[in-house]
Amino acid sequence: MATTGNSKAVAVVTAAFAVAAFTVAAMPQAQAQDSQTYVMKLSTATLNDTQHEWMKRFAAAVEKDSGGRIKGEVYPASQLGAIPRQIEGTQFGSIQAWIGPPEFLVGVDARYQALSAPGLFSSQDQDIRVITDPKVRDMMLGFGADKGLTGIGLFPLSPSAIVTVKPVHHLADFKGMKLRVLASPFQLEMIKRMDASPVAMTLGDVLPALQQGAIDGALGTVPVFGPLHYIDAAKYVSEIGQPYVNTIAVMNKKWLEALPPELQKIVRDDAAATNKAIIPFVTDFYAAQRKAWTDSGGELSSLPADEQAAFLQKMSDIGDTLSKDKPDLNKAVQVVIDSAARNK
Repeated sequence: MATTGNSKAVAVVTAAFAVAAFTVAAMPQAQAQDSQTYVMKLSTATLNDTQHEWMKRFAAAVEKDSGGRIKGEVYPASQLGAIPRQIEGTQFGSIQAWIGPPEFLVGVDARYQALSAPGLFSSQDQDIRVITDPKVRDMMLGFGADKGLTGIGLFPLSPSAIVTVKPVHHLADFKGMKLRVLASPFQLEMIKRMDASPVAMTLGDVLPALQQGAIDGALGTVPVFGPLHYIDAAKYVSEIGQPYVNTIAVMNKKWLEALPPELQKIVRDDAAATNKAIIPFVTDFYAAQRKAWTDSGGELSSLPADEQAAFLQKMSDIGDTLSKDKPDLNKAVQVVIDSAARNK
Protein backbone atom coordinates (compact mmCIF):
# COMPACT_ATOMS: atom_id res chain seq x y z
CA MET A 1 0.00 0.00 0.00
CA ALA A 2 2.85 2.38 0.82
CA THR A 3 4.44 1.64 -2.54
CA THR A 4 1.19 2.42 -4.32
CA GLY A 5 0.91 5.70 -2.38
CA ASN A 6 4.46 6.64 -3.30
CA SER A 7 3.73 5.88 -6.96
CA LYS A 8 0.69 8.16 -6.88
CA ALA A 9 2.73 10.93 -5.25
CA VAL A 10 5.46 10.58 -7.87
CA ALA A 11 2.82 10.71 -10.62
CA VAL A 12 1.31 13.88 -9.17
CA VAL A 13 4.71 15.54 -8.89
CA THR A 14 5.63 14.46 -12.42
CA ALA A 15 2.36 15.86 -13.78
CA ALA A 16 2.93 19.14 -11.96
CA PHE A 17 6.40 19.45 -13.44
CA ALA A 18 4.99 18.68 -16.89
CA VAL A 19 2.38 21.41 -16.57
CA ALA A 20 5.01 23.85 -15.34
CA ALA A 21 7.35 22.92 -18.17
CA PHE A 22 4.58 23.37 -20.73
CA THR A 23 3.66 26.74 -19.25
CA VAL A 24 7.28 27.94 -19.35
CA ALA A 25 7.68 26.66 -22.90
CA ALA A 26 4.51 28.43 -24.01
CA MET A 27 5.45 31.76 -22.43
CA PRO A 28 7.96 32.84 -25.11
CA GLN A 29 5.42 32.04 -27.84
CA ALA A 30 2.70 34.05 -26.11
CA GLN A 31 5.12 36.90 -25.46
CA ALA A 32 6.18 36.79 -29.10
CA GLN A 33 2.55 37.03 -30.22
CA ASP A 34 1.91 39.91 -27.81
CA SER A 35 4.96 41.82 -29.07
CA GLN A 36 4.48 41.15 -32.79
CA THR A 37 4.54 44.32 -34.86
CA TYR A 38 2.53 44.99 -38.01
CA VAL A 39 3.39 47.37 -40.84
CA MET A 40 0.48 49.51 -42.06
CA LYS A 41 1.23 51.17 -45.42
CA LEU A 42 -1.14 54.02 -46.28
CA SER A 43 -1.21 55.33 -49.84
CA THR A 44 -2.78 58.26 -51.69
CA ALA A 45 -2.23 60.21 -54.92
CA THR A 46 -2.16 63.68 -53.42
CA LEU A 47 0.37 65.63 -51.36
CA ASN A 48 0.17 68.18 -48.54
CA ASP A 49 -3.63 68.20 -48.58
CA THR A 50 -6.56 66.84 -46.57
CA GLN A 51 -5.97 63.22 -47.63
CA HIS A 52 -2.29 63.40 -46.74
CA GLU A 53 -3.15 65.07 -43.42
CA TRP A 54 -5.72 62.36 -42.61
CA MET A 55 -3.12 59.63 -43.22
CA LYS A 56 -0.54 61.29 -40.99
CA ARG A 57 -2.99 61.78 -38.14
CA PHE A 58 -4.42 58.26 -38.45
CA ALA A 59 -1.00 56.57 -38.63
CA ALA A 60 0.25 58.50 -35.59
CA ALA A 61 -2.88 57.67 -33.56
CA VAL A 62 -2.73 53.95 -34.37
CA GLU A 63 0.97 53.69 -33.59
CA LYS A 64 0.47 55.49 -30.26
CA ASP A 65 -2.66 53.60 -29.20
CA SER A 66 -1.22 50.23 -30.18
CA GLY A 67 1.92 50.87 -28.17
CA GLY A 68 3.99 50.63 -31.33
CA ARG A 69 2.60 47.23 -32.33
CA ILE A 70 1.29 48.79 -35.56
CA LYS A 71 3.85 50.88 -37.45
CA GLY A 72 2.22 53.35 -39.82
CA GLU A 73 3.97 54.24 -43.09
CA VAL A 74 2.56 57.15 -45.11
CA TYR A 75 3.03 57.29 -48.89
CA PRO A 76 1.54 60.40 -50.57
CA ALA A 77 1.98 61.67 -54.16
CA SER A 78 1.48 58.25 -55.80
CA GLN A 79 4.79 56.96 -54.44
CA LEU A 80 3.41 53.41 -54.60
CA GLY A 81 2.15 53.73 -58.17
CA ALA A 82 -0.74 55.28 -60.07
CA ILE A 83 -4.16 55.17 -58.45
CA PRO A 84 -5.27 51.90 -60.14
CA ARG A 85 -2.07 50.22 -58.92
CA GLN A 86 -2.60 51.58 -55.39
CA ILE A 87 -6.12 50.17 -55.33
CA GLU A 88 -4.96 46.80 -56.64
CA GLY A 89 -2.16 46.76 -54.07
CA THR A 90 -4.73 47.35 -51.33
CA GLN A 91 -6.99 44.59 -52.62
CA PHE A 92 -4.13 42.08 -52.72
CA GLY A 93 -2.41 43.17 -49.51
CA SER A 94 0.89 44.75 -50.56
CA ILE A 95 -0.64 48.04 -49.37
CA GLN A 96 -2.78 48.09 -46.25
CA ALA A 97 -4.98 51.10 -47.12
CA TRP A 98 -5.74 53.44 -50.01
CA ILE A 99 -7.22 56.90 -49.48
CA GLY A 100 -8.97 58.85 -52.22
CA PRO A 101 -12.30 59.80 -53.82
CA PRO A 102 -14.59 56.75 -53.93
CA GLU A 103 -15.30 57.32 -57.64
CA PHE A 104 -11.93 55.74 -58.40
CA LEU A 105 -13.33 52.49 -57.01
CA VAL A 106 -16.16 52.12 -59.53
CA GLY A 107 -14.20 49.31 -61.19
CA VAL A 108 -14.42 47.43 -57.90
CA ASP A 109 -18.09 48.25 -57.26
CA ALA A 110 -20.19 50.72 -59.28
CA ARG A 111 -22.01 51.79 -56.12
CA TYR A 112 -18.93 53.67 -54.91
CA GLN A 113 -20.03 56.57 -57.14
CA ALA A 114 -23.30 57.06 -55.23
CA LEU A 115 -22.07 60.31 -53.65
CA SER A 116 -20.75 61.84 -56.87
CA ALA A 117 -23.86 62.73 -58.86
CA PRO A 118 -24.01 66.51 -59.45
CA GLY A 119 -26.78 68.37 -57.69
CA LEU A 120 -26.98 66.12 -54.65
CA PHE A 121 -25.65 68.73 -52.23
CA SER A 122 -26.00 72.50 -52.09
CA SER A 123 -23.40 73.19 -49.38
CA GLN A 124 -20.40 71.69 -47.63
CA ASP A 125 -22.40 71.48 -44.40
CA GLN A 126 -25.08 69.41 -46.11
CA ASP A 127 -22.43 67.13 -47.62
CA ILE A 128 -20.92 66.58 -44.16
CA ARG A 129 -24.32 65.82 -42.63
CA VAL A 130 -25.02 63.24 -45.33
CA ILE A 131 -21.70 61.41 -45.24
CA THR A 132 -21.87 61.21 -41.44
CA ASP A 133 -25.44 59.89 -41.58
CA PRO A 134 -25.03 56.29 -40.33
CA LYS A 135 -27.17 54.93 -43.20
CA VAL A 136 -24.94 56.54 -45.82
CA ARG A 137 -21.64 56.08 -43.97
CA ASP A 138 -22.19 52.39 -43.23
CA MET A 139 -23.39 51.74 -46.77
CA MET A 140 -20.33 53.37 -48.35
CA LEU A 141 -17.88 51.67 -46.00
CA GLY A 142 -19.50 48.30 -46.65
CA PHE A 143 -18.91 48.27 -50.40
CA GLY A 144 -16.00 46.17 -51.66
CA ALA A 145 -16.18 43.49 -48.97
CA ASP A 146 -16.38 40.76 -51.61
CA LYS A 147 -13.41 42.28 -53.45
CA GLY A 148 -10.93 42.30 -50.58
CA LEU A 149 -11.71 45.76 -49.18
CA THR A 150 -13.28 47.16 -46.05
CA GLY A 151 -13.99 50.84 -45.51
CA ILE A 152 -12.67 52.58 -42.40
CA GLY A 153 -12.93 56.26 -43.25
CA LEU A 154 -15.22 58.72 -45.02
CA PHE A 155 -14.66 62.47 -44.87
CA PRO A 156 -15.24 65.59 -47.02
CA LEU A 157 -12.88 67.44 -49.34
CA SER A 158 -14.63 70.33 -51.09
CA PRO A 159 -16.98 71.27 -53.92
CA SER A 160 -15.66 70.65 -57.42
CA ALA A 161 -14.06 73.20 -59.70
CA ILE A 162 -12.59 73.09 -63.19
CA VAL A 163 -9.07 74.35 -63.80
CA THR A 164 -8.43 75.45 -67.39
CA VAL A 165 -5.62 76.74 -69.55
CA LYS A 166 -7.88 79.48 -70.95
CA PRO A 167 -10.25 81.72 -68.94
CA VAL A 168 -13.87 80.61 -68.52
CA HIS A 169 -16.62 83.04 -67.57
CA HIS A 170 -19.70 81.39 -69.09
CA LEU A 171 -20.99 77.85 -69.40
CA ALA A 172 -20.69 78.10 -73.18
CA ASP A 173 -16.93 78.63 -72.82
CA PHE A 174 -16.54 74.94 -71.94
CA LYS A 175 -17.92 73.84 -75.31
CA GLY A 176 -15.47 71.62 -77.16
CA MET A 177 -12.95 71.48 -74.32
CA LYS A 178 -11.25 68.23 -73.35
CA LEU A 179 -11.64 67.98 -69.58
CA ARG A 180 -10.16 65.39 -67.25
CA VAL A 181 -12.65 63.67 -64.92
CA LEU A 182 -12.64 60.88 -62.37
CA ALA A 183 -13.73 57.45 -63.58
CA SER A 184 -17.36 57.93 -62.53
CA PRO A 185 -19.97 57.70 -65.32
CA PHE A 186 -21.86 60.42 -63.44
CA GLN A 187 -18.99 62.84 -63.99
CA LEU A 188 -18.52 61.71 -67.59
CA GLU A 189 -22.17 62.51 -68.25
CA MET A 190 -21.94 65.91 -66.57
CA ILE A 191 -19.08 66.98 -68.82
CA LYS A 192 -20.92 65.71 -71.90
CA ARG A 193 -23.95 67.80 -70.93
CA MET A 194 -21.63 70.81 -70.80
CA ASP A 195 -20.85 70.12 -74.50
CA ALA A 196 -17.28 69.24 -73.57
CA SER A 197 -15.34 65.99 -73.95
CA PRO A 198 -14.59 64.02 -70.77
CA VAL A 199 -11.23 62.28 -70.46
CA ALA A 200 -10.83 59.80 -67.58
CA MET A 201 -7.29 60.12 -66.28
CA THR A 202 -5.36 59.21 -63.17
CA LEU A 203 -4.17 62.15 -61.08
CA GLY A 204 -0.46 61.80 -61.76
CA ASP A 205 -1.02 62.26 -65.50
CA VAL A 206 -3.05 65.47 -65.27
CA LEU A 207 -0.31 68.11 -64.96
CA PRO A 208 1.79 66.70 -67.83
CA ALA A 209 -1.37 66.51 -69.97
CA LEU A 210 -2.15 70.16 -69.22
CA GLN A 211 1.44 71.19 -69.99
CA GLN A 212 1.48 69.26 -73.26
CA GLY A 213 -1.94 70.46 -74.40
CA ALA A 214 -3.43 66.97 -74.39
CA ILE A 215 -6.34 68.32 -72.29
CA ASP A 216 -7.76 71.80 -71.88
CA GLY A 217 -8.65 71.48 -68.22
CA ALA A 218 -9.47 69.19 -65.34
CA LEU A 219 -12.39 68.64 -63.00
CA GLY A 220 -11.19 68.46 -59.42
CA THR A 221 -10.88 70.64 -56.33
CA VAL A 222 -8.91 73.77 -55.45
CA PRO A 223 -7.27 71.98 -52.46
CA VAL A 224 -5.77 69.51 -54.97
CA PHE A 225 -4.93 72.00 -57.73
CA GLY A 226 -2.76 74.13 -55.45
CA PRO A 227 -0.49 71.58 -53.73
CA LEU A 228 0.08 69.77 -57.06
CA HIS A 229 1.11 73.03 -58.75
CA TYR A 230 -1.43 72.97 -61.55
CA ILE A 231 -0.97 76.74 -61.68
CA ASP A 232 2.29 76.09 -63.54
CA ALA A 233 0.20 75.02 -66.55
CA ALA A 234 -3.31 76.41 -65.98
CA LYS A 235 -4.22 79.39 -63.80
CA TYR A 236 -7.96 79.73 -64.39
CA VAL A 237 -10.41 78.03 -62.03
CA SER A 238 -14.16 78.01 -62.54
CA GLU A 239 -15.88 77.14 -59.26
CA ILE A 240 -18.89 75.26 -60.61
CA GLY A 241 -19.52 73.72 -57.17
CA GLN A 242 -20.65 70.31 -58.41
CA PRO A 243 -20.30 67.57 -57.54
CA TYR A 244 -19.05 67.67 -53.97
CA VAL A 245 -15.92 65.58 -53.56
CA ASN A 246 -15.42 63.26 -50.60
CA THR A 247 -12.67 60.84 -49.63
CA ILE A 248 -12.90 57.22 -48.57
CA ALA A 249 -10.25 55.16 -46.80
CA VAL A 250 -10.39 51.47 -47.72
CA MET A 251 -8.27 48.82 -46.09
CA ASN A 252 -7.23 45.32 -47.08
CA LYS A 253 -9.92 43.21 -45.45
CA LYS A 254 -7.75 40.16 -44.73
CA TRP A 255 -5.00 42.23 -43.14
CA LEU A 256 -7.40 44.00 -40.81
CA GLU A 257 -9.25 40.83 -39.82
CA ALA A 258 -5.95 39.00 -39.17
CA LEU A 259 -4.99 41.51 -36.49
CA PRO A 260 -5.64 40.58 -32.86
CA PRO A 261 -9.13 41.81 -31.85
CA GLU A 262 -7.77 44.61 -29.66
CA LEU A 263 -5.72 45.98 -32.56
CA GLN A 264 -8.65 45.75 -34.97
CA LYS A 265 -10.63 47.87 -32.54
CA ILE A 266 -7.83 50.43 -32.30
CA VAL A 267 -7.66 50.74 -36.10
CA ARG A 268 -11.41 51.22 -36.48
CA ASP A 269 -11.76 53.53 -33.49
CA ASP A 270 -8.84 55.72 -34.54
CA ALA A 271 -10.15 55.93 -38.10
CA ALA A 272 -13.56 57.05 -36.83
CA ALA A 273 -11.95 59.63 -34.55
CA THR A 274 -9.74 60.94 -37.35
CA ASN A 275 -12.74 61.24 -39.69
CA LYS A 276 -14.40 63.54 -37.18
CA ALA A 277 -11.30 65.49 -36.17
CA ILE A 278 -10.28 66.27 -39.77
CA ILE A 279 -13.44 68.28 -40.59
CA PRO A 280 -12.24 71.64 -39.16
CA PHE A 281 -9.00 71.15 -41.10
CA VAL A 282 -11.02 70.60 -44.30
CA THR A 283 -12.78 73.95 -43.92
CA ASP A 284 -9.64 75.90 -43.06
CA PHE A 285 -7.54 74.22 -45.76
CA TYR A 286 -10.12 74.95 -48.46
CA ALA A 287 -10.18 78.65 -47.57
CA ALA A 288 -6.37 78.77 -47.37
CA GLN A 289 -5.94 77.10 -50.76
CA ARG A 290 -8.36 79.49 -52.46
CA LYS A 291 -6.32 82.40 -51.10
CA ALA A 292 -3.03 80.74 -52.02
CA TRP A 293 -4.27 80.25 -55.58
CA THR A 294 -5.03 83.92 -56.12
CA ASP A 295 -1.90 85.01 -54.23
CA SER A 296 0.10 82.98 -56.75
CA GLY A 297 -1.49 84.77 -59.69
CA GLY A 298 -4.31 82.33 -60.35
CA GLU A 299 -7.87 83.39 -61.02
CA LEU A 300 -11.07 82.11 -59.38
CA SER A 301 -14.43 82.74 -61.01
CA SER A 302 -18.02 81.57 -60.82
CA LEU A 303 -20.70 81.28 -63.47
CA PRO A 304 -23.31 84.04 -63.58
CA ALA A 305 -26.21 83.23 -61.23
CA ASP A 306 -28.69 82.45 -64.03
CA GLU A 307 -26.20 80.16 -65.78
CA GLN A 308 -25.34 78.39 -62.52
CA ALA A 309 -29.05 77.74 -61.89
CA ALA A 310 -29.49 76.44 -65.45
CA PHE A 311 -26.41 74.25 -65.03
CA LEU A 312 -27.78 72.67 -61.84
CA GLN A 313 -31.17 72.11 -63.45
CA LYS A 314 -29.56 70.44 -66.44
CA MET A 315 -27.50 68.11 -64.23
CA SER A 316 -30.01 67.34 -61.48
CA ASP A 317 -31.30 64.03 -62.87
CA ILE A 318 -27.95 62.45 -63.73
CA GLY A 319 -27.71 60.16 -60.71
CA ASP A 320 -31.21 58.80 -61.05
CA THR A 321 -31.21 58.57 -64.87
CA LEU A 322 -27.87 56.78 -65.19
CA SER A 323 -28.67 54.31 -62.42
CA LYS A 324 -32.29 53.45 -63.20
CA ASP A 325 -31.33 50.32 -65.15
CA LYS A 326 -28.86 49.23 -62.44
CA PRO A 327 -30.92 48.24 -59.38
CA ASP A 328 -28.05 48.01 -56.89
CA LEU A 329 -26.58 51.36 -57.95
CA ASN A 330 -29.99 53.02 -58.03
CA LYS A 331 -30.73 51.77 -54.52
CA ALA A 332 -27.45 53.28 -53.27
CA VAL A 333 -28.16 56.58 -55.03
CA GLN A 334 -31.63 56.71 -53.47
CA VAL A 335 -30.13 56.22 -50.00
CA VAL A 336 -27.99 59.31 -50.60
CA ILE A 337 -30.87 61.31 -52.12
CA ASP A 338 -33.11 60.48 -49.15
CA SER A 339 -30.41 61.49 -46.70
CA ALA A 340 -29.79 64.75 -48.58
CA ALA A 341 -33.52 65.54 -48.32
CA ARG A 342 -33.44 64.91 -44.56
CA ASN A 343 -30.26 66.91 -44.09
CA LYS A 344 -30.84 70.10 -46.07
